[in-house]
Amino acid sequence: MNEQQIRWDDLQIVLAITQAGSLSGASRTLSISHATVFRRLSEMERRLGVTLFERNRSGYTPTLAGEDLAAVAMRVQREINGAERRIIGQDLKLTGSLRITTTDTLFAGLLSPLFIQFRQQYPDITLEVVISNQLQSLSRREADIAIRPTLKPPETLVGRKIMEITQAIYGATQHWKNMPVLMEPASLPSKDWVGPDAHMGDTLLDKWMMGKSAAYRVDSMLGMQQAVRDGAGIAVLPCYLGDADKALIRLSDPIEALTTQLWLLTHPDLRYVARVRAFMEAITEGVRGQRP
Repeated sequence: MNEQQIRWDDLQIVLAITQAGSLSGASRTLSISHATVFRRLSEMERRLGVTLFERNRSGYTPTLAGEDLAAVAMRVQREINGAERRIIGQDLKLTGSLRITTTDTLFAGLLSPLFIQFRQQYPDITLEVVISNQLQSLSRREADIAIRPTLKPPETLVGRKIMEITQAIYGATQHWKNMPVLMEPASLPSKDWVGPDAHMGDTLLDKWMMGKSAAYRVDSMLGMQQAVRDGAGIAVLPCYLGDADKALIRLSDPIEALTTQLWLLTHPDLRYVARVRAFMEAITEGVRGQRP
């Protein structure tokens, strides 16, 4: 074996198949065709004279040689990502692109106008926004900045808490407009609640909702908001979302047990990048300026 027999492209193929467990999954990860993945894997095995994967009905399982190469690929990928972050960290210009990840609820209810203001202030910075309730990896550079509700941000990231997110119970204004005062949650009806679907992954709200009859469940907070607007029942919603909606009326004080924090997070290697700092300052100021 000579030093040309294993290339970085080869390692990427092995790593993608190992992580996906199939050629089709690897092709999606690498944005190349299924046939190309198959051809390159076959060529690699022929060139190295080893079998890298066991083929079976459940997919592709790496052999010992495949596991060894996948581990090497992961180490190389970490080094490449680290080098990219360090190089980007030397950038002191207010130009380039920023990849932001946040939830659909935060984007629609709080952040979208602030992103527009930022673009107007810094027209040479391109924003790429990933709307996802799944946490993107800042270490693997899937995103540069995460804006997330959490009580425990990852220790591997740096950032700042910019506000507390309070939640309260809301109903449709047309059904509750004659309510004289805010009510205690226990005094509200036990039926006709709109609740979170299990796939939403809000364990705090799931726990709080125990004992309440939610025959209507939605897997997004924006979906729950719309269901309440349409008269499906009452629901717990973030106050920044419910208070701004004239079709909704707040029925209770904020529920202390459901209060969480909003964090702006980035990788330590990017903290001094000019565009990252400018974005974090602008969003912090914008969010805090919107608070009542």
